[in-house]
Amino acid sequence: MESPDTRYASSTDAPPNQSSPRDSPTRESTEKNTHIRFLVSNAEAGSVIGKGGATISEFQSQSGARIQLSRNHEYFPGTSDRIIMVSGTIDEILKAVDLILSKLLNEFYVEDGEDVDPRSKLRLIVPNSSCGGIIGKGGANIKSFIEDSQAGIKISPLDNNYFGLNDRLVTLTGTLDEQMRAIELIISKLVEDPHYAQSFSAPFPYAAPAYNAMNYGANGAGVKFQNNKEDRSTSVTIGVADEHIGVVVGRGGRNLMEISQASGARIKISDRGDFMSGTSDRKVTITGSQRAIRVAEAMISQKVASASDRTD
Repeated sequence: MESPDTRYASSTDAPPNQSSPRDSPTRESTEKNTHIRFLVSNAEAGSVIGKGGATISEFQSQSGARIQLSRNHEYFPGTSDRIIMVSGTIDEILKAVDLILSKLLNEFYVEDGEDVDPRSKLRLIVPNSSCGGIIGKGGANIKSFIEDSQAGIKISPLDNNYFGLNDRLVTLTGTLDEQMRAIELIISKLVEDPHYAQSFSAPFPYAAPAYNAMNYGANGAGVKFQNNKEDRSTSVTIGVADEHIGVVVGRGGRNLMEISQASGARIKISDRGDFMSGTSDRKVTITGSQRAIRVAEAMISQKVASASDRTD
């Protein structure tokens, strides 16, 4: 049984194609192509894909949206949950998300004979740079969204334990109807943000660039992009002199993000004063495939070497 944090609930019995007010936003921006990302457990991801990709193909056909998943064991940092990205017009996205969450409700959450609207949590992934638009001046937007949708909406702080992570989780709590209204309000705001579209090009940036994502075309054919054989995730800890940590991190974490994105490795640096045993070197833990670790190590060494050259 999945924890309540990863379940989605609905009491709606409406056929998937039946239109409802939430399926028909009237803003001009609804015609723009955009996307939304959220978290699901491994088991829920399997349910969304279905046998031979049948379920995900059906959902794409019914909604007109494109649905992509991060591969098995490629999780959002700090969780054991995979990422789903749904792209298309706002109308198409809302239909697809409604189909997905309704299925997860029926399969993982609702007990037989239960006719109550259970409240659950749905976690959206939103770039940190786009969260300001959701919050609004003095919190005006988020307050309005909560009042309109009746859903609880909370935005997590940026997790500094994962360098290069520039996304935050927006948790929506409520029934499916409440969550869907909140999603509609949030995505209608995000589509106005020119920077938000940039996250579309890297839907799963937490894994190696050649991620093994499952992409299903409208005709239902599944295509699997295989990563190389050095696929198993492992960790290596190296030491970097305390005075060189700054050049590895870069301004605002820019260098670390660049290294993480280019290598596909996840990089964590120990706190100040937490040194490799018997040294004054900070611990730099690199996690990923063997290839990703090698690339990240080489890039870190290059940064340190360039800093050493400047100080010699």
